[in-house]
Amino acid sequence: MAPDAEQRTDHRDVRVVLYGRADFNDPASHQGTTLKGIAERVARLAGFQFAGSYDANTHVPSAGRFYFIPADTLVGVDTARQLGIQSLADLFGGVVPHAFIGTKAISHGLIAPDARAPEGWSEEFAAQVKPHVLPGFTAFTLDDARRAALAMLDEGAVRIKEPCGIGGLGQQVVADEAELDAALQSLDAERVADEGLVVERNLDAVTTFSVGQVEVGGLQASYCGTQDLTPNNSGQQVYGGSTLRVVRGTLENLLAHPIEAHLHEAVRAAIAYHAAAVACFPGVLVSRCNYDVAMGTAGGVQRLGVLEQSWRVGGATGAELAALAAFQADPACVRATACTREIYGANPKVPEDADVYFQGEDRNVGALTKYARLESVSDGHT
Repeated sequence: MAPDAEQRTDHRDVRVVLYGRADFNDPASHQGTTLKGIAERVARLAGFQFAGSYDANTHVPSAGRFYFIPADTLVGVDTARQLGIQSLADLFGGVVPHAFIGTKAISHGLIAPDARAPEGWSEEFAAQVKPHVLPGFTAFTLDDARRAALAMLDEGAVRIKEPCGIGGLGQQVVADEAELDAALQSLDAERVADEGLVVERNLDAVTTFSVGQVEVGGLQASYCGTQDLTPNNSGQQVYGGSTLRVVRGTLENLLAHPIEAHLHEAVRAAIAYHAAAVACFPGVLVSRCNYDVAMGTAGGVQRLGVLEQSWRVGGATGAELAALAAFQADPACVRATACTREIYGANPKVPEDADVYFQGEDRNVGALTKYARLESVSDGHT
């Protein structure tokens, strides 16, 4: 995960544009509003100009250079090139040659050589990351998913995960064949064929770590931290924020800082996962990566493994940008602690020094407040 060798100098005429989300000015969309907030802060960090949402009619390559902030991982190497995305200096997020590569579907191999797989599938990737993920399989038919889950149920409960689910949604835990069949019957076969389905060992007493690396405007930082769950307005436990310990440089640089043994293992797992993705999926380009790494127990045995990757703006991005801003403001600063929080319900208590990305009534999830906060900084001697 070395710095991009093709970093280009920043210019005031570079324009930051959102891609794939038109509702950035909609006060009832927390996702659109948050993405706009991310773009504005990235523009300030890099010395660029925020130019709203990408418009193919006016934002043409001849009009100057653009820096893209996609709402999701950008699919298609040719599409990226047509937009002018050639290196890590051209976007905040990632590019993948096939849609499934940007989801948790890649984290496991197939149940058998005759199992269905999409174009671009790599069993070599699955083999390389197997020591760094939880036991499991990925399936692209309900029959293959059933076959995979039955092979695992003898050793304990299994988690069925929709690859495109976010924030802990789209997941079911099954403990026997009857529960498995009920779970599979609730899923759409065509969607499974398109997106896949993850069948993974369920963990108890789980802690989920966030491990990542980000590059913006010549600044580079890496981090490890923890995620929190919170009840949403329907009472479901969903993503509630991250607390990150951030350092200058790459994930390899992070390993040189004092971190606990289990975090060291989590960072090592993320590094291996990232390296395998770049090696096994030609065309993958990532300037912002975040890896969810879970630690827990299964059958009384402690396990640790990467759950999934995020090569796009994510829930921890506000904290990443807060740390980068601290590094930019003080060259002596080498470590920072920053957090994001997502709080459901009306009128929550928000710290005075919080950087609020959204506060209001979202049309889909209801009352929600999202903010980032820089908690502390260090010159490395304290």
